Amino acid sequence: MINSGDTTFILISAALVLLMTPGLALFYGGMVRSKNVLGTIMQSFIMISLITFEWVYLGYSMSFGPDVGGIVGDLSWFALNGVTNIPSSDYAPTVPHNVFMIYQCMFAVITPALISGAFAERVRFAPFLVFSLLWAILVYNPVCHWIWGKNGWLGVRGVLDFAGGLVVHLTCGVAALASVMVIGPRRNYGKSSFMPHNLPMTLIGTGLLWFGWFGFNGGSALAANGIAANAFVATHLGAMAGMAMWTIMDWKNTGRPTTLGAASGAIAGLATITPAAGFVSPNAAIIIGLFAGFCCYMAVSLKNKFGFDDSLDVVGIHGLGGLIGTICLGIFASKAINPAGVDGLLAGNGAFLATQLFGIAVVGIYAFGVSWILLKAINMTMGFKLTDEEQVQGLDLVEHNETAYNN
Repeated sequence: MINSGDTTFILISAALVLLMTPGLALFYGGMVRSKNVLGTIMQSFIMISLITFEWVYLGYSMSFGPDVGGIVGDLSWFALNGVTNIPSSDYAPTVPHNVFMIYQCMFAVITPALISGAFAERVRFAPFLVFSLLWAILVYNPVCHWIWGKNGWLGVRGVLDFAGGLVVHLTCGVAALASVMVIGPRRNYGKSSFMPHNLPMTLIGTGLLWFGWFGFNGGSALAANGIAANAFVATHLGAMAGMAMWTIMDWKNTGRPTTLGAASGAIAGLATITPAAGFVSPNAAIIIGLFAGFCCYMAVSLKNKFGFDDSLDVVGIHGLGGLIGTICLGIFASKAINPAGVDGLLAGNGAFLATQLFGIAVVGIYAFGVSWILLKAINMTMGFKLTDEEQVQGLDLVEHNETAYNN
């Protein structure tokens, strides 16, 4: 039976998650140099079109369609065949099937957009599109089915991920790591300063992401109920704690609290609470946010020592955040919060923590390996990287024949 309240809630949540992709475009766009702002924004914005096409014809059926061996969905829902306004008993029995489909589409859209921050300011648009499309098909869709799909093998094994710590953040984080290793650094990385050109833009993007994240996490309850309320509260508490801890670390280590640090800490807290939001208490959410702010700050601080030009800190924030949040779920999960979940380590169930670690290992190794192969193949055939001269001119002129600002 369709519940109008649940349906309204998921429709609004879908709109909120869609807003996150333009929000991400602003978040990333403000952190690059002015000659690259349009190219950087475009790498996020175009995913709304590219991945939605893929989702309609392949992605939704591969991710959520009738199971094939626990690995992937079959293609019986190709082109949304049979995906109507009748509820799906397997996923969201109180909302129309096509509402569940479009809600999940917004997750698929933002995930490859997140990866683009790792190689910002230096890749060609056409190879980026090819990589994003193939990555969605070969990485996102199978991993989504493993954990969220009916009879997906990791879900059957007991791995939990409320809203995307593994499916979204860990997959994009390890893909980002592979990309900086394959594509290499920007011209003069380590020698020149790469200062953000518009931090107010980044802060506006942060606010839009934070706002949209309530749909990302709250909507993952798939009903307007107490679990959605818990996820909403946990999302805010994790974000504010992450921002507070990063600001403290920034202040302590540099002598000044920075707006970029506050924004980074908020996103770290949001990414880290995502897998746990519907399964942990408010106080656990605050602890997870504090962990996020501290650990992600340290990871971002160390990247230069390893020579990795992760331009906009995708690995240190999203990859590590998804990993930490999944581990924390194994520690803090409580059936008192969500009877449909399990108890974690603190409630005496160490086996669940081991299950979460297994899920991290499987998803991380698979996503990194496939991403590496795709990046190598595309780099050899099409060439990802702009030449040094093209990097001097900037993405906006070289790839799009536009400028963001008229002097």
